[in-house]
Amino acid sequence: MAVLPGKPGVYQFLDKSGNIIYIGKAKDLRKRVKSYFTLSKDENYKTNVLISKINDIKYVIVENESDALLLENNLIKKHLPKYNVLLKDDKTFPWICIKKERFPRVYLTRKIDKDGSEYFGPYTSSMMIRTLLDLVRQLYSLRNCNYNLTKENIKKRKYKICLEYHLGNCKGPCENLQSEEDYNNTIKQIKQILKGNLQNVLIYLKDLMNQFASNYKFEEAELIKRKMEILEKFKSKSTIVNPNINNVDVFSIIDEGNTSYVNYFKVINGAIIQSHNVEILKRIEEDRKELFALAIVQTRERFESDSSLIIVPFKLNESFGNARIIIPQKGDKKRLLDLSMRNARNYQRERNEQKENAKTDTKTDRILLKIKQDLRLKETPYHIECFDSSNIQGYNPVASCVVFKNARPSKKEYRHFNVKTFKGINDVASTEEVVYRRYKRLRDENQSLPQLVIVDGGKGQLNAALKSIEKLNLKGKIALIGIAKRLENIFFPKDPIPLYLNKNSESLKLIQSIRNEAHRFGITFHRNKRLKSTLYSEIENIPGIGSKTIKTLFEYFGDIKSIKKANRDQLVDVIGRKKAEILLNAFQHREIR
Repeated sequence: MAVLPGKPGVYQFLDKSGNIIYIGKAKDLRKRVKSYFTLSKDENYKTNVLISKINDIKYVIVENESDALLLENNLIKKHLPKYNVLLKDDKTFPWICIKKERFPRVYLTRKIDKDGSEYFGPYTSSMMIRTLLDLVRQLYSLRNCNYNLTKENIKKRKYKICLEYHLGNCKGPCENLQSEEDYNNTIKQIKQILKGNLQNVLIYLKDLMNQFASNYKFEEAELIKRKMEILEKFKSKSTIVNPNINNVDVFSIIDEGNTSYVNYFKVINGAIIQSHNVEILKRIEEDRKELFALAIVQTRERFESDSSLIIVPFKLNESFGNARIIIPQKGDKKRLLDLSMRNARNYQRERNEQKENAKTDTKTDRILLKIKQDLRLKETPYHIECFDSSNIQGYNPVASCVVFKNARPSKKEYRHFNVKTFKGINDVASTEEVVYRRYKRLRDENQSLPQLVIVDGGKGQLNAALKSIEKLNLKGKIALIGIAKRLENIFFPKDPIPLYLNKNSESLKLIQSIRNEAHRFGITFHRNKRLKSTLYSEIENIPGIGSKTIKTLFEYFGDIKSIKKANRDQLVDVIGRKKAEILLNAFQHREIR
């Protein structure tokens, strides 16, 4: 350890194979590296694992700690050491390109060519970049063709104006209908907008509008006025703080276990023109301030920030070139920092939800694969449907169909059925009817069919469902099973021996939950229908009171009790004088109890 100098620099830990496994920076290389080897064995398990794999140490001396931070960042990105923090930020972000050419094109790209073109961004929101491009196209006429508009080609009339010219989207530089000077002046204004300097563009447009108005060119002045209104509207949506806050970077950090979440704002003239989030996965117990500093360096480098002011929530030991660090306590800069913190917390919640959903999806896939294996299915049943029939002493026979996709209820696809072909108690016939109706409709409308259909009942209901499937020529395309309520046996078509699944089996639990949901859905429908039937029956036998009148009464009053309590004037207003009298006479003669 004595050979290490007490100067600022970057150290590298290598394993037996010569691979770099960790890179760090230090104000004093000797003290920092020595600290790893003076830890208690019980103090930090992850760091002890790292130390056990160190076979060699290399270092680079630099002038100051700021240079050490930059070098550390570059080396980490180059070597991707196993034990360094992982910044999850591997997207290919879009940029707005102003192409280096005569009459430059302005367009979105994800590829940066080193041909002298100017690139603005990167933008983390595709909506933001499209909004900017739409704004530019509303304000200015630009070409979108890829013609090589050299002076020679234009002079030789090599190209002709296209539909874009006639639509007013281009001024026709290809036929020399627009000068290069005028076009480049437009490009200058677009660059100001992309840099967030809307105020300079507004000042220019206002002067131009006044010039047109002074020369009695009112149509041109009105056109400029509309452009200014578009810019003002865009500016009002973007500005959230004092417009005097210009070219500022705002960073905040939220910690949660071994993960930190960093939010970044780029602020120009009081408007947030960029917002970006970074998730940092810790490999060993790195210092929070060092992690935050590394994230700031990498983010500023990625977004090519030249801001001279950086707003952060707490003091940092590192410096970032010529940029000044401030920790605001009040005012507009503090409000910006608070907003950044809220964005970091929101990103934290989103990532946690995504991780939970990923866990859920993994569990779901495992359960569905288990069902496939247990039921000997050809396909994994990502789409499952279940039927249940309901009636009370043969009255109001109904059926229900519930739909599960990825082992979750898809309630918008649930369906109720009124049984039409018979009356009385016949769950077998009911099942045959509703299964036929359900899959005839799906087949006729070319909708996707389920991989598995569950019938609540034994062999009778299962055979009825199979009969309908065969009528529709869907046999072999849909797997069918029945589940008997008492012993929870699983029946297969034309197989006399049921399948007994373990009571603790995830397959059986999912099948039971789907069956129970179908039963609940069907019972609710049947109960509502029975209640409605009971209420209607109290007044439907009164001569002169038809079904439309009954429906009107219940829609207005809600129930039979409220109808009875209604006075003459209320009934007259709802159903008219004649029918109100009939109803009141029936009440008086106790035709309704």
